[in-house]
This record gives sequence, C-alpha cells and structure tokens, in this order.
Amino acid sequence: MKKALTADKAALAQWEDITPLARNEWICWVESVKTPQIRQQHVERAVADLKGGKRRPCCWMGCVHRKDKPLSPSQKFLIGKRAKKK
Repeated sequence: MKKALTADKAALAQWEDITPLARNEWICWVESVKTPQIRQQHVERAVADLKGGKRRPCCWMGCVHRKDKPLSPSQKFLIGKRAKKK
C-alpha cells in the first residue's frame, strides 16, 4: 500500500488529508482479504478511490479491530458467517 501511495501523488495527497481513523479503515480493508491477488486488487482500488475523492472504503462491514465501539449487528452476522465456513 505504501509503495502504491508514494507512486501516485494525487492519492498520497488525499491519504494525507484523511483522518488517522480513515487511514486505519483503508489499511484494514486491504489486509482483511486472504489472498495476495485480492489484496493487490484492494490496493489498486484504494488508490483509485482515494484519487476519486473517497475518504473511506465503501460497501465494507468495517474494521473489526476497532475497540472504541462495539461491533454492529451486521459485523457480528458476517463474522459468524465466516466462522461457520471454516
């Protein structure tokens, strides 16, 4: 992610303009996938979305690593669904 951001000045400028919490959500969104191929796709989409003005990942259940608020019902549902697949 760092390489991709530093290679694109517009994306890097947007990255530096968002809050640390928003940055954490982008990082978590990129790292939340299992395969390197999908992770790379997330990096590419993150750069494109940041350049397009998006400040947070869209259509994602949210970072489950945040400890400042409880998990939402939808997060609990998705986590439960993933646990059953294993």
